[in-house]
Amino acid sequence: MENFSELIIPRFLRYVRICTTSDRRNAETPSSEGQWELARLLAEELKVLGIVDAEITDHCYVLAKIPASPGFQDKPTIGFMAHLDTSQDASGINIKPITEKNDAGDTIIRSDGTTLLGADDKAGIAEIIGAAEYLLSHPEINHGPVLIIFSPDEETGKGLPFFPMDRIKALTGGLSACYTLDGGPLGELETECFNAIEAKVSFTGRVIHLGTARGKLANACLMAAAFAVMLPRTESPEATDGYYGYYCPTEISGNLQQAELEVFIRDFDLGRVKERAAVLETFARAVETQFPGGKVQVEWKIQYLNMKEKIDSHPEVLAKLEEAARRTGVEFYLKPIRGGTDGSRLTELGIPTPNIFIGGRDFHSLSEWVSVSDMETACRLVVELVRVWGA
Repeated sequence: MENFSELIIPRFLRYVRICTTSDRRNAETPSSEGQWELARLLAEELKVLGIVDAEITDHCYVLAKIPASPGFQDKPTIGFMAHLDTSQDASGINIKPITEKNDAGDTIIRSDGTTLLGADDKAGIAEIIGAAEYLLSHPEINHGPVLIIFSPDEETGKGLPFFPMDRIKALTGGLSACYTLDGGPLGELETECFNAIEAKVSFTGRVIHLGTARGKLANACLMAAAFAVMLPRTESPEATDGYYGYYCPTEISGNLQQAELEVFIRDFDLGRVKERAAVLETFARAVETQFPGGKVQVEWKIQYLNMKEKIDSHPEVLAKLEEAARRTGVEFYLKPIRGGTDGSRLTELGIPTPNIFIGGRDFHSLSEWVSVSDMETACRLVVELVRVWGA
């Protein structure tokens, strides 16, 4: 049996040493220079493997097409996608991966505890490129066209507005399906995600010299704090799981005159997530009552939508995945994504895109780690998926 770890682990260890932390405060896409560095490395690796159609777009998307086997050009084109950036929730600078056995006797790769590891989503990248090398070195495997996509700024949500659909159509004629490799432990399959709203709450105070402020000052900092504590703690990320939605204040800043609060609202039901957004208006009026002369403005926008309905309308996408899993010996279990992926936005664009495990645990934290055997299985699964779609 092919040693898939040789195809993926050296790559993974190389990729995680490149700092690709995205910056949610940077309006540019990509939001960090490290994503360009990794993109250039990946494009060059793909060309060395023999993929002539490997390119980087103006917004740092890496696109690479593996041509169909002779006689299989009319088979559906499928894609595999992973993201270049890592979360800024923990440091991604000077990552020192450690390979060791865990208590269960499995080989794992973890961070040294001072940074995240970057398995989210460099494990997915390594698994996809490992599968590509395997396919290219085994021409006896007949398959249709395969598109590889590595995207920027998934963690900030700023990448997919620049998704190069026109370029992809020019390369492939259009994707029938895509699979993101961005999930957790072995067997995890995600076909539904949150509906997501980002709310910006602005607070305008009434300023006067603090020595004569009695009955006159409306402190914008305190207004923002008062608003934040109105968000129900029982409906926060740390108090919910499964299908329960939440509010989460993610950033607060300001001074006496002006303050801002960013709030993420999440729910699997679109109606409920909009109801939560409407509740923010009630909180705004309550704060204005507490701080005479102060003003509160709420603006919100939908970031992404639950992908379940559109994926369910394309049953062949999961049917072929289940066949590939059967051949690989994987038992899938469905798990709702308490967040979003590039797949949710891609599904909105008309390309059904479920999310597959990569073997990682404790993403976005200093204790992040990944199972080597899970990574190998994910790589095998990609190969089998390509085979199934070409059958």
